[in-house]
Amino acid sequence: MTLRQSCVCLARIALLAIGLSMVARAGDSNDAAKIARGKYLVEDVGKCADCHTPFDEKGQPIADKHLQGALLVFKPTVPMPAWAERSPNIAGLKGWEEEEAVHFMMTGETSDKHRPRPPMPEYRFNQEDARAVVAYLRSLSTSK
Repeated sequence: MTLRQSCVCLARIALLAIGLSMVARAGDSNDAAKIARGKYLVEDVGKCADCHTPFDEKGQPIADKHLQGALLVFKPTVPMPAWAERSPNIAGLKGWEEEEAVHFMMTGETSDKHRPRPPMPEYRFNQEDARAVVAYLRSLSTSK
């Protein structure tokens, strides 16, 4: 191999490494954008913390228990036997497979056709938004 061929080969390897690095960063950027979209949907649109985060005696959400489940302090005005007394921990989505969680967010039902108990709404997110919500919830650490 001549010196010129070696230089060309090294240049190709360097370009390949740069290209792979750019693809990896684009993937990180896409993941960050998906998580940010999910956070917006969970926090600002769905207001999930209203039920899934406990509140202190002053009515303030307990930050280190964010989305980790809570006793529901409001009740229906008429008897409702299926009413959930507690909301589950959704931080990290422990126990949910990726596709199962996406399906739930898109259809309002679990993979075995169960629907959420009131007051949980049956969301109908499109696939992109459902994946964003799942990515955000999975990104949250759980201490419970």
